[in-house]
Amino acid sequence: MQSTIATLTQFYQPDEIVDSFAYTNALLWLTAEIQQPLVHYWQLPQTVILGLLDQQLPALKTGLTTLNAAGYRTLLRNSGGLAVVADPGVLNVSLFLPAQRADYSIEAAYQLMTSYVQAVWPAWPIQAGEITHSYCPGAYDLSIAGQKIAGMSQRRTASALVIMLYLSVNGNQAQRGQLVQQFYQTSLAGQLDDRFPQVDPQVMTTMADQLHRPLTVQTVIQRFDTVLGQHGVVDRQKLPRLIAEPEFQAHLTHAYQQMRRRQERLK
Repeated sequence: MQSTIATLTQFYQPDEIVDSFAYTNALLWLTAEIQQPLVHYWQLPQTVILGLLDQQLPALKTGLTTLNAAGYRTLLRNSGGLAVVADPGVLNVSLFLPAQRADYSIEAAYQLMTSYVQAVWPAWPIQAGEITHSYCPGAYDLSIAGQKIAGMSQRRTASALVIMLYLSVNGNQAQRGQLVQQFYQTSLAGQLDDRFPQVDPQVMTTMADQLHRPLTVQTVIQRFDTVLGQHGVVDRQKLPRLIAEPEFQAHLTHAYQQMRRRQERLK
């Protein structure tokens, strides 16, 4: 009998950006509850998502002002790492698995998502490895010919795991890189700190630029779903029903309140 993989697709409005990570927390709970893999596709309007380490920038308030002046909202996520850009050309793919902590090592979980993306574009040499001067560099950056197209992070509970991917599908990646480059230059206020990247916009790109043809986010979601369909039955109806249930809504409300309190640190 084939397993079922439930999916949910959401585009958050400007006043809903905190919901994105609240949903991540609530869906982690749901994954453990229903013991079923889930995939959450989501997007944000123009937003710079900050990591917990970014709070230690010496002139963070000044840096935030430059982002706001450029038309970007800011969101402090509940995990480590550094700043990344979200906008309508960036797709976030969160893969949730019911799993005990010992079931997947950190590396094995990242490799799972790497294999997923490679299966979406099997003809392209997508590699995992840190792209040093990208924004939010990490050991499991995904790149083509040395240019980063995606980054990953993960979160775990005792009985569930989520691997989160952001993928630059289309849009002006050079402008995104310049935005984060300026943010760190401003926020460091002339100080040197190797915990924060010296961003070079040239080391990042989009899948559309790599393919040399237009590429929409909806097309990419369809490609991800096609790969999922090789491993189970893709169910697009179940999650929209479950997230309307009172128990899920209670977990979502709690997670939202936690995220709202976290945003106070940026004020």
